[in-house]
Amino acid sequence: ARDRDALAYAVHRSCANKAEVVAADERETGERALLNLGHTFGHAIETGIGYGEWLHGEAIAAGTLIAAELSRRLGWLDAEAVLRIERLFVRAGLPVRGAPLGAARYLALMRHDKKVQDGKLRLVLLKRIGSAVVSDEADEATIVAAIEARCT
Repeated sequence: ARDRDALAYAVHRSCANKAEVVAADERETGERALLNLGHTFGHAIETGIGYGEWLHGEAIAAGTLIAAELSRRLGWLDAEAVLRIERLFVRAGLPVRGAPLGAARYLALMRHDKKVQDGKLRLVLLKRIGSAVVSDEADEATIVAAIEARCT
């Protein structure tokens, strides 16, 4: 409902939660990486279409939905959870579709992410809403399918 007091509370709590995570993991060796939900896909969008074409938050929102779709394809989220995230982003005026760069371009750009380890793409995904994990469990075909589903 965009109640000002509720929004102010949500922003305040979000900032406090993030500060706690960052303070506990200053070198991003553990839990802090979970703050990067949507960022690997979102950074590919920013780089692929050119910085400044989308706001950072817009790219991350679209990236979060690609990550949610991938999580669904891995059997961790159901379709209703993905739709719930999408509806929230639509209400906030955020994009829910990624830039149509093509899956091959996404993958090429994502391979430069700081979470790539030993050549393996590691992504922040959702086991359920409110529970993120860093995972390398998704194979390339499943990642491509998620990108294609959310970026056309």
